[in-house]
Amino acid sequence: MKSTYTKVGMASIAVAISLLASAATAKDITLGIVAANMQYPFNAAAVKGFQEEAKTLGAKTIVLDGKGSVEQQGNAIDDLISQKVDGIGSILLDSVVAKTWVDRAAESNIPFVSVGVQVGDPDKVPLKQVYPKLTALVTRDDVESGELVGEMAATLLPKGRTAKIGIVEGTAGVAAVKQRTQGFKQGLAKMGAKYEIVAAQPTDWTAEKGEAVCQNILTAHPDIDLFFGQYDDLGLGCSRAVRAVGSHAKVVTADGGSRRGIDAIKVGEMAGAVCSEPETIGRLSAKALYTAATNKNTPKAQLITYKQIVVTKDNLSQCKPQF
Repeated sequence: MKSTYTKVGMASIAVAISLLASAATAKDITLGIVAANMQYPFNAAAVKGFQEEAKTLGAKTIVLDGKGSVEQQGNAIDDLISQKVDGIGSILLDSVVAKTWVDRAAESNIPFVSVGVQVGDPDKVPLKQVYPKLTALVTRDDVESGELVGEMAATLLPKGRTAKIGIVEGTAGVAAVKQRTQGFKQGLAKMGAKYEIVAAQPTDWTAEKGEAVCQNILTAHPDIDLFFGQYDDLGLGCSRAVRAVGSHAKVVTADGGSRRGIDAIKVGEMAGAVCSEPETIGRLSAKALYTAATNKNTPKAQLITYKQIVVTKDNLSQCKPQF
């Protein structure tokens, strides 16, 4: 009987040591995240989710802000590499330049997760392909997002004639811009819509820029039927321009569902949006990085997404704003 107690006692000690070791490992893990610009609500929400999940996992976080500058974002990523953090996540400003940052992290054996932005030349990289040196691309499916908006937009277009559509794109060089437009066209085609895209202009991801772009398009095409904003703030700004001139053009958005966006749909200033979950993306990114940092056998080039839904005035309760 004595030997039995001894075995049980030793087993308990072994378990305790194992738990202590795990706790120590968790406390020693530091994950860095570099935002594109913390002034963008999506970025702030994604970082919030990242920090919350890292805390739950017992990891420390370092948050840096690219402030809309590719050069500043690159310097921030280099700083994290030199600090030898255990993992890096970033909401990338430039899909092409980002390859060099991911490569440098890989050379230092630091896992890298791209938060919401595909890495690689948008004109050359196949859709949904994950850059091989990334641990993961954590994002909504941008083609699907555009397609869902296109299907919704088709129901809003006038019947019996070719509708006129304007697209307010995000920053040139970001893979999501091309993908959302491609998906949008696919969605319209799927619904058999008759349309002409009379204007498509890239700009910064802000309401002010969205308003300015739509003002210009409305001046050139006052009879436009619908605007597709590739981000909620772009749609919000565009809806202001539409109201200012008394246009009847509808406004729809991808990457939507912000608090202000939901309010705009509720009062009829926007027709609908695809509900975006930046906090969820941030949490999934932190989890993917933590897993890679604590398990060197974690597979690379993972694509991690979540289910998307379209929201209109009829089902607003299904979209819980995260930004």
